[in-house]
Amino acid sequence: MATVTQEFDPASAILRTTAFAPVVLANGTNISVRGLAFDASTEEDAFFRFTATNYGSGNVNVTLYWYADTASSGDVIWGAALAAITPDADSQDIETDALATAATATDTHLGTTGQRLHQIAVAVSSLDSLAADDNVALRVYRDADAAGDTMTGDAILVALTVSYSDT
Repeated sequence: MATVTQEFDPASAILRTTAFAPVVLANGTNISVRGLAFDASTEEDAFFRFTATNYGSGNVNVTLYWYADTASSGDVIWGAALAAITPDADSQDIETDALATAATATDTHLGTTGQRLHQIAVAVSSLDSLAADDNVALRVYRDADAAGDTMTGDAILVALTVSYSDT
């Protein structure tokens, strides 16, 4: 049994024309950082497309790497949802395919340093009949309108990985 992992740069996100997390670039003192800025009060999202190469079974784990733009405390609720299409077999419209039920996870800012890098895994178990080599749309969002999302300011997503079992 092996784990298949795919990495995504925030710049590869597919953004809607409204309610999207904008791409930002921070010219740090020594390192520039590009990311997607998820608002603290409005639910915004970003989409990523991938092929589920060698998908076998089980949950899809979405690991998010993020930092707070200005805050140094509070909780951020991240969500992820999938829509899977089997090419040449499924008949649904790629532009109107529905996402399966989202999974969420809450990450607590570790305090002291506002722009400290955090990592959280979201285990997606509602898989929309995912099969090996399906074309997958992944929605990632900050559930900013949920009562438990208490961190002020933007949460900047700087990278994400998708992983799953090949058996």
